[in-house]
Amino acid sequence: MTDDVAVVGGGVIGLAIAWRCAQRGMSVTVYDHQPAPEQPASQVAAGMLGPVSEAYFGETELTALLVAAAGRWPAFVAELAPYGDVGYRTDGTLLVALTGDDHAAAARLWSYQEVLGLPITRLDPGELRQREPALHPRVRGGALAGDHQADPRRLLAALRAAGQDHRVRVVERRVADLDLPAGTVVVAAGCGSAELTGLPVRPVKGQLLRLRAPGGVPGFRHVIRGWADRRPVYLVPRADGEVVVGATEEERTDRVPTAGAVLELLRAATDLVPELTEYALAEVCVGHRPGTPDNAPILGRLAGGVVVATGHYRHGVLLAPVTADAIAELVATGQPPELIARFTPARFAPAGAS
Repeated sequence: MTDDVAVVGGGVIGLAIAWRCAQRGMSVTVYDHQPAPEQPASQVAAGMLGPVSEAYFGETELTALLVAAAGRWPAFVAELAPYGDVGYRTDGTLLVALTGDDHAAAARLWSYQEVLGLPITRLDPGELRQREPALHPRVRGGALAGDHQADPRRLLAALRAAGQDHRVRVVERRVADLDLPAGTVVVAAGCGSAELTGLPVRPVKGQLLRLRAPGGVPGFRHVIRGWADRRPVYLVPRADGEVVVGATEEERTDRVPTAGAVLELLRAATDLVPELTEYALAEVCVGHRPGTPDNAPILGRLAGGVVVATGHYRHGVLLAPVTADAIAELVATGQPPELIARFTPARFAPAGAS
């Protein structure tokens, strides 16, 4: 049997693309390429939807894509509602600096984000503590960003159910090459995309922690992203009592959780929110983000019937709706939407890309 589309990769990106293609009437098979014990990055991710807090110097085109993706999330969540609660929350993100040096460095970034017109509001220490009394009394200042969050594990389950409802087949199989029985092959295999396409997608190791709040309710509601003596950390509270603490960025390929990473994450986290010392340490996670040389995703036709949707790095969950829409449009019409024109594989593989 020949499918219209074969999607290589069973993470958030691959499943979202498969669902969108199936909604257009295409027959789709997903090849869940990730070998055990590796997990897709989206299974390990914290799920911050942060176009504001993730806006960095020199990445204006990527920031525009992140903002566009965030704008599609409410409708995306509404469509997925029949298939499960994805943990979408709109409380916002507090950006917090613990020391004077932390505040000076963060303020430069906030100024840049303000110039871009992003929704960010400066807050003094009193205003921060009024919003989140659990913050350490000596925080020096911060800002409120209009960012949201979702639970990637719940999102994966909902996307799989949505795909099944639209007759998407999922085959657990490691793909050795792209000679698959389909008119179009979409490579959305995260770090595994490099071996299949030759594109420069590298694994960036990340370690994060999952804590459980006493009584099942975290003592804060905003996502908190901060700097504690120049140590970056983020805290993501879930409605079910979980708090995700992350994450390291290491140019390593191993899957070994290290005591040093746990120590650094907990030290920075408890410096910002002291009550976390009383939370249970439930899980230490290790995953690999699919990074690219310019930190931006690779989206578009590689050659012939091969399309790529990979290299999402820290932004896979946020970019899932816009990536799925764009790739489904490309597969259906043969034309890439203007929104992804700056992110095609041609910038890395000019000889074969279009």
